Amino acid sequence: MELFSKEQDYAAFESLLELTRESRPMRICAYCLMPNHWHLVLWPEHDGELAAFMQQLTTTHVRRWQLHRRQVGYGHVYQSRYKSFPVEDEDYFYRLARYVERNALRAGLVERAEAWKWSSLWRRTCGAPRQKQLLSAWPVPYPRGWRQLVNEPQTEAEEEAIRRCVARGQPYGGEDWVRRTAKELGLESTLRAPHRPRKNGGKP
Repeated sequence: MELFSKEQDYAAFESLLELTRESRPMRICAYCLMPNHWHLVLWPEHDGELAAFMQQLTTTHVRRWQLHRRQVGYGHVYQSRYKSFPVEDEDYFYRLARYVERNALRAGLVERAEAWKWSSLWRRTCGAPRQKQLLSAWPVPYPRGWRQLVNEPQTEAEEEAIRRCVARGQPYGGEDWVRRTAKELGLESTLRAPHRPRKNGGKP
């Protein structure tokens, strides 16, 4: 379903990001808003911050979206609860940030990633000082030549690995880190391949 159909829709969501952060502290490292979905790269400081931030953000957005379109009581806006996964720092953080910030370019909506106004890349490179305040420093150094790097294609393996983490909620990082993090956070089930029902209906 289309979430954002005009510029005012995108701008309203960005304003909601700012408003939510005022009452639910959160470091926003990167984001990209697309016509029918959005991605956020967040860096919570304390336990419970991510859930609190996302609950307020999505609940308020749904309420405002339905009121604006006069569709209150006509069903869900989002198909399910938001999906999240932890990310190892350094190379894996860079890969994820690239994936998110080149989303509009990958979808063919723009010719250069920084041309998509509704993203952290545009805001960081083209936005006014006040607009840049929405974005937080990264847990890793911000690399020189980042804009050009975002515009370069990622490998299919990198993109597939991130999509798998999105779908399963499994940690994204090096093999040892993934196993250790999954155990610490009780996410071992996300490392197993999804169950496929038997063709004979499950009968032995």
